[in-house]
Amino acid sequence: MSEPRPLIRLDKWLWQARFFKTRTLAGKVVAGGHVRVNSLRAAKPAQRVGAGDTLTFPQGDRIRVIRVLAPGERRGPAAEAQTLYEDLTPAREDVPQSPRFDGKGRPTKKDRRSLDLNRLPPLE
Repeated sequence: MSEPRPLIRLDKWLWQARFFKTRTLAGKVVAGGHVRVNSLRAAKPAQRVGAGDTLTFPQGDRIRVIRVLAPGERRGPAAEAQTLYEDLTPAREDVPQSPRFDGKGRPTKKDRRSLDLNRLPPLE
């Protein structure tokens, strides 16, 4: 008989893996319906995840796709947190860089608008 895989709360794992600064913030994102576990919307922060699960969630202006490798024991240093997951997020080569951002001062309002229009759409 095989051993059951260790599971951990979704909000706690997101916090331990250092995707969110506080566990409360991670819980709000999950409760808001913005996180998917294995392509199904997570219903509540207490949903259990374990090794092999795939998570999709927004972080800043990006949509992150993560495969859980381990449940984790504690919220440790960043190097330890990076061993808990594999990042499947595609590289962002299509986002244009502002011509003024390369050490030439702040972007203009027009530059900021063009950057905002090229951002990824929100998770449905």
